[in-house]
Amino acid sequence: MTTGVSQPLHTEPVGSLPRPAALQRAVLEAELGLVSAEALAEAQDAAVAETLQRMAETGSPILSDGEQRRASFATYFLDQGDASEGPVFAVFADGHHRVVPRLLRAPLRYRVWAADDVKKARALTDAPLKQAVISPSMLSLMVPESGLAGYTRAEFLDDVVAQCAEDIRRSFAAGASRVSIDFTEGRLALRTDLRAPWAGPSALAGFIDLVNRVLDELTPEQRAATGVHTCPGNDRDSAHSADVDYAKLIPELLQIEAGYFLVQAASEEDPQRVAALIGSQLSARGETGHLPHILLGVTDPTNPKLETPEEVRDQLVKASRFIPANLLGSTDDCGFSPYLIDDKPRHGSPDFARDVAFSKIAARVRGTALAAEVLGLTSETVGAS
Repeated sequence: MTTGVSQPLHTEPVGSLPRPAALQRAVLEAELGLVSAEALAEAQDAAVAETLQRMAETGSPILSDGEQRRASFATYFLDQGDASEGPVFAVFADGHHRVVPRLLRAPLRYRVWAADDVKKARALTDAPLKQAVISPSMLSLMVPESGLAGYTRAEFLDDVVAQCAEDIRRSFAAGASRVSIDFTEGRLALRTDLRAPWAGPSALAGFIDLVNRVLDELTPEQRAATGVHTCPGNDRDSAHSADVDYAKLIPELLQIEAGYFLVQAASEEDPQRVAALIGSQLSARGETGHLPHILLGVTDPTNPKLETPEEVRDQLVKASRFIPANLLGSTDDCGFSPYLIDDKPRHGSPDFARDVAFSKIAARVRGTALAAEVLGLTSETVGAS
């Protein structure tokens, strides 16, 4: 549907990008004491600088450092000694698994802030910056229902909300234009898997409540620029919950009072079904309800096959039949490498995966500009004409 309004068709990354093989090697060597902390910092600085430059070259209207300094999306806020290896978080389709960090001492306090990455990136570019942060629901898995000695579950969850909200506020203060909450556990919560004992449909309502509690701590302006990202996971080119029906998640997901949502769609068997499910929920709210922006995933980070700008354009134009064009935008299905050490087996190497990622971003940016032209919208894209 063409709305005729003058409204940018926004496009932005989710967060992570593959780390160069040299950086992955430097991290492992630093852990073994083979290289100094200074040498590791130099490798991280080089990877961030290259990431910002190459992303700018794609024409992206908003940049990200690709989480080059992070060990993973789920542990960046911790210091060694704060947590141990906890229970299984997710078992992926290829059989490998990842675990939840287990908090060892109370209270929960961030040792590192996402804003620290924003500050370092801001020193290298004047372009708008995007920052992804861990969700309060992921944090909630760090302490069992029984709590820790002298630290109740309720006290822990209060700290989860406070620390996550502060992470977002600091990111904006450091210069981020947009912040998104990684909510990969949302879809996974709808799976019952004995290997991941935290999961099960009853977990989702509590997760959504926690995210809304965090959003309640933000100003209206901050909330409008804060998104929530959902996907079936991406690690070693494998997903953890692609078999969970979106029809069960999307009505619950849109109960979150975020400014916008980043929703994986390109790697679904029927991407237009995702748009239709979202559109029906937006229509049910009518004109009086809160209508968030929807950034649909139009590139698949698990697949080295490149999408063309025309394919991206067509996916967005078709989606506009269900989602009003003035609420529509684009993103990648997921972060390209949420964990630092990732050999990207379907790609052959992390360096090739990195090249593919930038090519996919360029196709997304260009394809979004083409869709904006078809839909009669203005575009934020550099060089979109």
